[in-house]
This record gives sequence, C-alpha cells and structure tokens, in this order.
Amino acid sequence: MQLLLIHSDFIEFEAKKPTKMAEEIVDSAKKGRLEEALCAFLAVEKFDEDDPDAVIAEGVKQIADVAGQVHAARIMLYPYAHLSSQLSTPATAIRILKGMHAAFDHTNFEVMRAPFGWYKAFTISCKGHPLSELSRSIRLGEGEVVSEALKSEAKAVSYWKVLDLDGNLIDADKFDFTDHEKLQKFTNYEISKARAVDRVPPHVELMRRLELVDYEPGSDPGNMRFYPKGRLIKSLLENYVLDRASDMGAMEVETPIMYDMEHPTLKKYLDRFPARQYQIDSDKKKLFLRFAACFGQFLMGHDMSISYKAMPLKMFEITRYSFRREQRGELVGIRRLRAFTMPDMHTLARDMNSAMEEFRKQYLASISVLSEVGIDLADYEVAIRFTKDFYNENRQFIEGLVDIVKKPVLIEMWDERFFYFVLKFEFNFVDTLDKASALATVQIDVENAERYDITYIDEAGEKQQPILLHCSPSGAIERVMYALLEKAARLSEEGKLPMLQTWLSPTQIRVIPVAERHQARALEIAAELGFRTDIDERDETVSKKIRDAGREWIPYVVVIGDEELESGKLSVTIRSESTPKSPAKSKMTVEYLRRRVTAETAGKPWRRLPLPMKLTERPKFI
Repeated sequence: MQLLLIHSDFIEFEAKKPTKMAEEIVDSAKKGRLEEALCAFLAVEKFDEDDPDAVIAEGVKQIADVAGQVHAARIMLYPYAHLSSQLSTPATAIRILKGMHAAFDHTNFEVMRAPFGWYKAFTISCKGHPLSELSRSIRLGEGEVVSEALKSEAKAVSYWKVLDLDGNLIDADKFDFTDHEKLQKFTNYEISKARAVDRVPPHVELMRRLELVDYEPGSDPGNMRFYPKGRLIKSLLENYVLDRASDMGAMEVETPIMYDMEHPTLKKYLDRFPARQYQIDSDKKKLFLRFAACFGQFLMGHDMSISYKAMPLKMFEITRYSFRREQRGELVGIRRLRAFTMPDMHTLARDMNSAMEEFRKQYLASISVLSEVGIDLADYEVAIRFTKDFYNENRQFIEGLVDIVKKPVLIEMWDERFFYFVLKFEFNFVDTLDKASALATVQIDVENAERYDITYIDEAGEKQQPILLHCSPSGAIERVMYALLEKAARLSEEGKLPMLQTWLSPTQIRVIPVAERHQARALEIAAELGFRTDIDERDETVSKKIRDAGREWIPYVVVIGDEELESGKLSVTIRSESTPKSPAKSKMTVEYLRRRVTAETAGKPWRRLPLPMKLTERPKFI
C-alpha cells in the first residue's frame, strides 16, 4: 500500500460518476467534508493481496501515528490509484478500505471514507508545516525479510529539531529557514520520507552523455554498467578514500561478500541494521549478500588479540560491492543503487570518551575528504541523530559539531534508542529535485562489541569491551559521483561552466591539431606532457572540436597550428577560468602547462588514459 498523508485545514470531496469497478454507495456517501483533518490518500497494491488483514492493521497504525504527531482528531480515507502502478484487484482494495474504516471505529478518531472507483472532485487546503506532507509504503507481501531495525525505523517517533549556532534547539516547524533554503528542503525531505523519484534527475542525462555510467537491462534494477571513463573516475575516488583512511591509521582488509543467515551472531545483527538484504540459497544454506563491511570486520575483530596499546584500532575496506534491496521506486541513476561501492572503516575505541574524540576527528576528516573531491560545505546539509539522554549528557560536544560547520544542522532525536548507535552524523547532498542523499557518516555503536564478543586487554591484563565506530569518510563512491554531476547541473543552471577537478577528469588535456601536418607535433606534445592527454585528429573543424571538448568538461584544450609551430608556445583554453560566453585563453610553453597540471594533481591518485589516445580509434558507448 502506498500512503500520502496531508494535514489539512479542510478536505472536501464529491463523487461525480461511477467507473466499471465502483463500489455501490448511498447518496449520502457521495459527498463529504472534514475540517482540521489528516487526509490519507491510499493506493492498495498487488503486494497487499497476500495478507489484507495485516495491511489493514499496519495501515491503521501508521495513519494513527501520524495523526497523533500532527494532533489531528479527524481522518479522511481517500482511495487514490495514482500513487502506484501496481494496483490490487478492486475487490481487495474495497476490502482493505472498508476494513481500515471499520478498524478506526475502535479509536477516538472521527473518520470519513471517500468511495472507491468513482470519479471524484476534491478540494484540500494543506497546512504547509514540515509534518504536513508525508508518504509511507507498506510492503508486507513481497516475501522479503525486513529487519527489526527497519520496522523500528518505520514506527519510531522522531522529534525533528534544528540546532543553531547559538546552541538553541528549535522545533523544525518553528525554525526560521530564511537564508537556509537547502536546509529547509532537506528537513522537509527527511520528515516526509518521500524517497520515490517522480522525474529523471539531471545527473542521469549527464552520466550518459559523458559516457560514464548507464543502466544494465540484463541485471537487477539498481545494478549499473560503468564505461571506461566512469570506471576511471570511480577507481580514482576509491583510491583517494583508501589513501585518506590509511592516513588516519586504518589497516586495509578484505572480507567476503556473502554470509550465513543462520550464523547466531550475524542473525542477531541482521535485525539491528536498517537495510533490506539480497538472499541466496547454496548447499542447503541460506546466505545473504553483505550490505556493509561490518560483518567481516567484526568477525575478524572477534578473532584478534588486541592490546590497549593498539587502541584506537581501525580496519578499512572498499566494499566492491555492497548490496541492499532498495525499493524500486527509489532507484534512479546512481543516486540510490542496489549494488554499490562503500568505503567502510570501523574503529575500536577504549571507552566512550575515546570514541567521541575519534568521532570528532572523523567528522573533520569527512569534511576534508568531500572538499578534496569537489563537494564543499555549502553543497550539503548536516544531520545529527541521537537520543534525548545522550544529548542531555553531551550537549557541549554536539554543539561543537555545529560550530565546526558554522551553520544550523538538522537534529533527529528519539526518546529511546532504536538502533545500535547512540550518536550519528550524515552529510546530505540536496539535489535539483530537492531529494537528499547521505554521503559521509560516522556512528558510535554501543551494541556490537558485546554481540560479536570483541575484546582488548587493558593495562591490568583484564579483558575489556571497546566502543565501535562505523565510518564512511565519503559515502558510497557512486553517490559521490552523483553529487558531483548534480552539482555540475546546478552550476550550468547558474550560468557557470561545469567541470570535474583536474585529477578526476578522464581527459586532463586535449590536443587539437589544426591540420594533418600538425599531427606529428601534437603527438610529440602529448608525449612531453604525460598525464591523461588525448588527441582529436578527427576530420572536423577546429571550432567543433573545441565545442566537443567543452561538452566533455576537459580542463585544458591545446590547439596546434602554424602559429604555435613557429612560436613554440601552445594556445591553451583553461576551463576553470572560462565562462560560457568568454573562454579563457592563454599562451604557454609545454613545460609551464606540465607544471600547472602537476600542481593541480599533486597528492592525488593517478591512472592512465582509459581509452585510446586518438579519438578516431575510440568506440562510442552511447
């Protein structure tokens, strides 16, 4: 079942004309109006046919929970088929709608139901506060295992606040979002839980036009194919994050991608992690594909002998791949995938004080990592999540996290702990569709050291259990690429030239010979420069070649003609200094250009050109 919940000043409807599947109703049921009501637009789906009674119970509970949050005493049940393309039979839909209406008779709510299968006119006035528009999905009949953590997440009552720079914790619906437009969009997204995408985001066109990534029709949705240029960018990002984790003192490890669902420790952990699993059967065993590196690293930690002198101890893995059965309506481009690459670091800290110190260091490191790949503080919003007790005990520490980013942050607070962590932050990129996606994150885990029996030996020779931290300094690599492309799309809308940083650009320098007689010198220059330098020797005009280089966001474009042969200097267009109407051109020697690109790529990973040097020798992928 799909639900769209709108808190309204009023909702009014009139049934105009029956369809072939319309239920029979008395005339008095053809009109209705409720003041100060929560309107529940519902679409009953084929998944609901397996257990209608369970769907009724869960639907009533979720609607009642939201009505309680917004203090609505009246509820309108309104069948609305447009919420889904996978509708149930009319008989099931009517049964569930009637069942929900009847179930509400045992509550204190005043409930009205619009008829099923009629063309209806309706008028609604939405209140417009952050909780006024929410969406929910109830999928009890898909046959997938849903963890207790996911169930808890769906049922958890969250208190949404904004923590400002003065340390004030303000209710989200009372915060003044003036000058904080992206924070407001992020807040609305988080509260509404509207994860489904209703139109194609800009990065999808860019990832295909730039020949980076594409859909793979031969696989499960959310599993992508990466073309040479996309694989290059992905590899560079992976290696950069790996280098940064090594700088933080982490040991690189490698762990399996599948695990036994009946393993006693893992079975318990599966219920504590809010993710849906892929499951496979093999040799009479039920296995699941990992959705993080936690399993392998914690099992490894259980078998290790650890001294207090090694603390804090860090293990790191680039998980190629992690798997999560994200809901299909949420899958689009590389924003949210079912198979993704997650840099995953786990830290064993001696105690909570040490864990909080590491949390702060990793918070700062994540800011630095994202900045180095081209995603700055202004590009994302911060969410910090904790329980009331943790906040009351560590208020100054949390306020210090806000001071670091120097802008208000979204707070999600719970009365009690639902998950394995007591504190978590995320950096969330807000895209052009006003959808938010978590990038870097760190969590303080207070459960799993005991669950996995991970210990270290203290100064007295006694066994102690550490506090664990989960950290992804960048977030999923594919999602970083999505954020870079969405940021580029935003720059284009603002009349600026989009580009990737030079170290991430598939082609860093393009050499364009004006005529065939200039090609030999173009080859010499490419050899002298090194880097990822290619040559456009196609039988096209120079102006078209320059335009095509611009469409590929190439940082440096070198034109070689008679003048350049005579002077010995290159004519170079510098993308980072150009505007759409005014290309920045400069005369420079090969050595100067080489030194300039060297400076821009210093300290970053490097890989050679992923395609043939000459454009005429390249295939077209799209």
